[in-house]
Amino acid sequence: MNIKFLLKPVNFILLLCCITLFSCKDGQKESEYTAYLFTYFTGNGDGEEAIRYAISKDGYNFYALNNNEPIISSNEISLSGGVRDPHILRKEDGSGYYMVVTDLLSQKGWTNTAMTLLTSDDMVSWSSSIIDIPQTYPEFSKVMRVWAPQTIYDAAAKKYMVYFSMLEPGSYDKIYYAYVNEDFTGLESAPKQLFFNPNKKASIDGDIIKKDGKFYLFYKTEGDQDKGIKVAISDSLTSGYKAEPGNVDQTDKAVEGSGVFKLINSEDYILMYDVYMDGSYQFTKSSDLKNFEIVDEDISMNFHPRHGTVMPITIKELQRLLNAFPSDDLVGVTGASNSAIKKNNIVIKSDENTIYLPVKYGTDISNFNPEFKTLPGVAVSPEGAQDFSNGPVAYDISTGDETKTFQVTVAVANNPVVEGYYADPEIIYAEKDKKYYLYPTSDGFNSWSGTYFKTFSSEDLVNWTDEGVILDLEKDVSWTSRNAWAPTMIEKKIDGKYKYFYYFTAAQQVGVAVSDSPKGPFKDSGAPLISEKPEGIKGGQNIDPDIFEDPQSGKNYLYWGNGFLAVVELNDDMTSIKENTLKVLTPDHTFREGAEVFFRNGKYYFMWAEDDTRSPNYKVRYATADSPLGPLTIPEDNIVIQKDVKKEILATGHNSVIQVPGKDEWYLVYHRFTRPKGEAMGEAAGFHREVAIDSLAFNEDGSIIEVKPTLEGIAPLN
Repeated sequence: MNIKFLLKPVNFILLLCCITLFSCKDGQKESEYTAYLFTYFTGNGDGEEAIRYAISKDGYNFYALNNNEPIISSNEISLSGGVRDPHILRKEDGSGYYMVVTDLLSQKGWTNTAMTLLTSDDMVSWSSSIIDIPQTYPEFSKVMRVWAPQTIYDAAAKKYMVYFSMLEPGSYDKIYYAYVNEDFTGLESAPKQLFFNPNKKASIDGDIIKKDGKFYLFYKTEGDQDKGIKVAISDSLTSGYKAEPGNVDQTDKAVEGSGVFKLINSEDYILMYDVYMDGSYQFTKSSDLKNFEIVDEDISMNFHPRHGTVMPITIKELQRLLNAFPSDDLVGVTGASNSAIKKNNIVIKSDENTIYLPVKYGTDISNFNPEFKTLPGVAVSPEGAQDFSNGPVAYDISTGDETKTFQVTVAVANNPVVEGYYADPEIIYAEKDKKYYLYPTSDGFNSWSGTYFKTFSSEDLVNWTDEGVILDLEKDVSWTSRNAWAPTMIEKKIDGKYKYFYYFTAAQQVGVAVSDSPKGPFKDSGAPLISEKPEGIKGGQNIDPDIFEDPQSGKNYLYWGNGFLAVVELNDDMTSIKENTLKVLTPDHTFREGAEVFFRNGKYYFMWAEDDTRSPNYKVRYATADSPLGPLTIPEDNIVIQKDVKKEILATGHNSVIQVPGKDEWYLVYHRFTRPKGEAMGEAAGFHREVAIDSLAFNEDGSIIEVKPTLEGIAPLN
């Protein structure tokens, strides 16, 4: 996943986050730092190439200041009318700040020759100077672009150094440096070459950080094979950089704009970079600046940044920025740490002055303390436990000169049924241990790039236990290691023993794995069961399997498809296909994916998801048949479940169905966008989904009564 973007304008619903202390830099005491400032721009459109600010209390969760609007006019500080790639640095003596930016408006093309230097005493008011390289230095008169400047203090020279990439005709981008004059308005001399890619490919977006006496230069390179974010290391700031082999970015996607900062009170560093083709940002963590792990699941932003940098700030600096650049959606409360709260689903509505805290089943809300977390200098009252059983409780949130009263509601919310990002839920009741088992896609990974499957168990469909990973493509599957999606499961009793057959999507093929326990571990068969599309099918994908045992014939059928619905009969071994049984059953043009088949009162029900999982309009439809092989009869009104805009429940789709054993009692298990952040995520909401369960009911004629998605979910089964 990449980062959890929470973009929304004035009515943005603020995600709450946990708080930790911050890191320190530039020789100041750790205790002086309580927050981070993120400087960034937002894109290539009108008004987007401008400096913006965001703040964070922990280096992981960021909130835009100034309603995500520029903090200074690009027209006033640039030749082109646009600025990009802002880099901010505190002066070594703590007396002020420097910022450098690329002077470029992309709508005029990607050729530029200037950068802007800015100085400030307070990070609120800035003075600026423009350096046009060809105009200033004739030896660089043919320079075609001057990109991504950054500033660092050279302790040996006792000067500030600006470094940036330049491109000249017939060459490739190289990184140059020059010292800046005392008032930070110009360069002391012509730029000198600092680093070039030994593979003679571009090196741009340089970012230098010092660790253990060595200088680490992170840079982006390009090429057909060797591309991405790399690092070069030197004992000297201005020379001797040796490129390390391999990449430090953790994605195969196109990336740029790396930024590194150290977390205070920690030996860990964050390396972030712009996955610009996807419109997302990825965060990784390292203690040695060589080996990085993705920490995207811990990251959130209520804005979409492009190439920016992060600097630690003090309480005083934070309060100054909050006063100068207030945001309508930043109310001062930044977390609630009570363990009963489903933290992904907290809702703050600043325009309505309300806070909604969903809590787990069994929570005593008559004596409940949210344990609010706040930004520095913010006070919340009343303190301690309150009685929420009779409705909202009024809280005063004071941010210095202003106090606002918020109505805080605490309510039991059984949806989502498990915390975290999961999708494409399959559910079974296991006769072996008399429990329900949930088998979802592990979600929250950018572009559905998860590689493992988990299961959860429950005796009542409300209280779930995480049983851990049951199949890991990278460890357990020999024929692929990517895109673990949409599993389906069946319990079979063979020769007096229970066996579990787990069909799953991987690399747009369908595999099968077997276990003696519904908890796994599962052993893969060694090859995909479905790898080719049905004859005559051109588009779509071989994904989203559904296994179904016909209670009337005892035969077992596997359904699957995206853009088409196919079915085959399985042999008795459950791991091979009966020859000449493949059939295409695509219901109509609304069929997208996520087939689910079940049997009730002599009827076969076929459900499927319509639209795209990234769309708020993702929904479930159904048809009926007298046979597991059709033909299908599609009711005139055949919606099973769809979004509820008033409840802010969106993209309700890709479901399974469970019947309580021995009863005509049914439940729909489905996924939805994560709430409330999903609506603001754009397409990223399509891989940040949550699993919910609601009751499924039928009319006397067997037609399905449309399910209304809820926050409350269902009551525990007896």
